[in-house]
Amino acid sequence: MSARTPTGAPPTGATARPVAARPAAPLAGAPPAGATGVPVAPAPGVALDVAALTLAVGPARILTGVDASVPAGAVSAVVGPNGSGKSTLLRVLVGALAPDTGTVLLSGRDLGRLARRERARSLALVEQDAAADVSHDVLDVVLLGRTPHRPRWGADSATDLDIARRALARTGATALAGRDFATLSGGERQRVHLARALAQEPRLLLLDEPTNHLDVGAQLAVLGLARELAADGVTVLAALHDLNHALRYCDHVLVLDAGRVVAAGDPREVLTDGLVGDVYGVRAHRARVDGREILLFDPA
Repeated sequence: MSARTPTGAPPTGATARPVAARPAAPLAGAPPAGATGVPVAPAPGVALDVAALTLAVGPARILTGVDASVPAGAVSAVVGPNGSGKSTLLRVLVGALAPDTGTVLLSGRDLGRLARRERARSLALVEQDAAADVSHDVLDVVLLGRTPHRPRWGADSATDLDIARRALARTGATALAGRDFATLSGGERQRVHLARALAQEPRLLLLDEPTNHLDVGAQLAVLGLARELAADGVTVLAALHDLNHALRYCDHVLVLDAGRVVAAGDPREVLTDGLVGDVYGVRAHRARVDGREILLFDPA
C-alpha cells in the first residue's frame, strides 16, 4: 500500500479550584521553553505540560489560557459539558489545529516544533466520529499507523504486519482484519481506529470519546485496555462524557468549562457534588455502591 501520514500530583482539596499558577512568562525576545529544539526537563512524573493555550475561531474563543499537566504512565480524563473545548484541546495537542498562543511540551519537547512524522511517532489520536468514506481492508487501515515508522516510500514489512495484527488482537478486532472498513458498524470502526493508533506505538495516546458507538461490554473493554496501556508506560488522555467512567478508570482528571480548566487532579477529589453541579448545571450526589464511588444526577 502507498505510504500515508496519519493525523497524527493530585490536589488535596475536595472542591473546585484553579490549576496551580505558572511561572512568569519569559522576557520579550526570549525563546519559549523548548523553542531551541533542546528538550526542557519536565517536572518529575509529568508527560505532557500545557501552558497558556488559547484558540479562537473567528469571534468565538474556544480555549482560553489552558494550563495543565498530565501525569506520565497514567490514564487521564478531560471532562466538561458539550462545547467546553474537550475535542478541540485534543486536536491542538495532535497538531490538527494550531493554537493562537501557548506551548505544549511532551517529555520536555515542544510539540509545535517537531516535524509531522516525528510527532506521529510520539502521539496518536482516535477521534470520536471517524467516517468510512473510502473502501479499504481493515488491515490496511491499521497499517496506516506504521507510516511514521517506515521509509517514506517503503512497503509494509513483516514487523509492520505483526504489529498491526497484534494491535487488532488487543482491541478485540482480529476477526475484522479481512473486512471492508466501509461495511463496519460504528463500534467496529472505533475498535479498528484504536488498533491503528496502537500500531503507531505512541508514548501519548489521545482518545476522543473512546466509548462512543460501543455497547456496555465493549466500553468496559476499551477502558480496561486504557488501564493496561498505562501499566505498560503509555500515557493516555481521554475526553469523556461519562463522569462515572472517569471516577472508576482514571488516575487524573481535567475539568473544562467554557474553554478554561476549572479544576484538575484525582477524580475522587475533584469530581465533587458541588463542582459537578456548578459545571454541568445539575444536582449531583456521590454515592458508594459495592465499594465504588458513583455519581447520581437530577435536574437542577
